[in-house]
Amino acid sequence: MEGNFSIPLNRTEEMSYESAGYAVLRIFPLVVLAITFVLGVLGNGLVIWVAGFRMAHTVTTICYLNLALADFSFTATLPFQIVSMAMGEKWPFGWFLCKLIHIIVDINLFGSVFLIALIALDRCICVLHPVWAQNHRTVSLAKKVILGPWVLALVLTLPVFIFLTTASDPNGNVYCTFSFASWGDTVEKRWKVAIAMLTARGIIRFLIGFSMPMSMVAICYGLIAAKIHRKGMMNSSRPFRVLTAVVASFFICWFPFQLVALLSTIWLKEMLLEGKYKILDILVNPTSSLAFFNSCLNPVLYVFVGQDFRQRLIHSLPASLERALSEDPAQPSDTASSSAAPSAERELTTMGGGAQLQP
Repeated sequence: MEGNFSIPLNRTEEMSYESAGYAVLRIFPLVVLAITFVLGVLGNGLVIWVAGFRMAHTVTTICYLNLALADFSFTATLPFQIVSMAMGEKWPFGWFLCKLIHIIVDINLFGSVFLIALIALDRCICVLHPVWAQNHRTVSLAKKVILGPWVLALVLTLPVFIFLTTASDPNGNVYCTFSFASWGDTVEKRWKVAIAMLTARGIIRFLIGFSMPMSMVAICYGLIAAKIHRKGMMNSSRPFRVLTAVVASFFICWFPFQLVALLSTIWLKEMLLEGKYKILDILVNPTSSLAFFNSCLNPVLYVFVGQDFRQRLIHSLPASLERALSEDPAQPSDTASSSAAPSAERELTTMGGGAQLQP
């Protein structure tokens, strides 16, 4: 790959997995990705079916539908990544799928994270400002606002559009990599372009793709928890468990990968030119598989956790999903006139995908 001046997405093909520890770190991501694929496709597919085809479009169902579409599209690409990972990051699927698969991955991963933040903001507005939400939180506004996460995700995916391609090493192995062969007439200039682009990409992904959405989720659910506390509803632990699960799972799944990615960005030059910090290369696949696992957790966190799961299994699952995704009965339509705002208790009842508050 050096002849083409390409940098692999994951530089794990040079590793030797002779020890038991390396074997575990090699097999663990494959198992997690396989589970994520099965649960993600089935779970998100079910949410798409219910929210998209069995229910009227409301603000809540539009948010859930877009989140499910993002996670479904991403998890559908996992078989390609599993094969590539099992082959030591080699890419047997050709140039077109190299670019297409990773474009789909980046757009939908970013979109999923941004949509989670948007859902958190929407829940927060409903709880803290019920009168405004009753008068202005309409389906037409939701359809316009929902474009924001997708546009931002598309912008952050531009490096994949521009730099990602296939390249071969001297042994004829093909990899899906970032290539900078045409971005300078000397090796030094290409290295400068590569390091500058990858550093900027890493910093932007950490700040915009993780820190800002995570902060928004934490702040919004912190404000909601404070409102619950002020209303004297902390004895009803189910809603608080939902809030805790949402924030904790998002953080637990994504933080290890983002930390590894940030350290790899900070020490990028040493890793590329001097071969230092090999441990970060080893940790890329395990931490990324954990982050990807969040895509199959979203249906659970935003739908199933909302009410008693055992009761959902007894009743019709599609009907239960419809109840979980349903808008508050007082939700206004675009043409309906505004009525009296629902009480704070009623707004709190709708949060967390159907969590019920017991006064």
